[in-house]
Amino acid sequence: MDIATIKKTTEQKMQKSIEALKADLSKVRTGRAHTGLLDHIMIDYYGNPTPLNQVANLTLIDARTIGVAPWEKKMAPAIEKAIRDSDLGLNPASQGDVVRVPMPALTEERRKELIKVVRHEAENARVAVRNLRRDAIHHLKELLKARTVSEDQERRAQDEIQKLTDRYVADIDKVLQQKEADLMAV
Repeated sequence: MDIATIKKTTEQKMQKSIEALKADLSKVRTGRAHTGLLDHIMIDYYGNPTPLNQVANLTLIDARTIGVAPWEKKMAPAIEKAIRDSDLGLNPASQGDVVRVPMPALTEERRKELIKVVRHEAENARVAVRNLRRDAIHHLKELLKARTVSEDQERRAQDEIQKLTDRYVADIDKVLQQKEADLMAV
């Protein structure tokens, strides 16, 4: 392994940490409806657990309502039950062929709880990025020990890894601020 490889793999892993954070935060519900909210809900489809978006069309009826149109009419009660039993605290209602999923308005208390959850997720992402920095610096020190790089090269590479870490931590903070703003918007 050389310095360029260490930097490249570290940056890729840090990028994945940010993507994982964004994916986790997208599951935290704001007052607005979005179809991605129901992505992890599984439906019992002929004995097989199947993602909701593979048995129904998900659409936004309005800013606070998701419409779920099952491809088979007899699936509507199963879809309604799966959404109601999920951890999202939603109360779907069938309306003809469509299951309407209204988003309840968030209370101030619930918003504060969600912000704590979001901050915790962001801190986990920061820790992951810092752990990646530590691993990269460890690899650099091994290269130095093996005498494949000079002390100057190793020090320069460490500085670059630190800059990379600072950049990704700042990105995490931006993602967090955006999510907090979304949660506080009424």
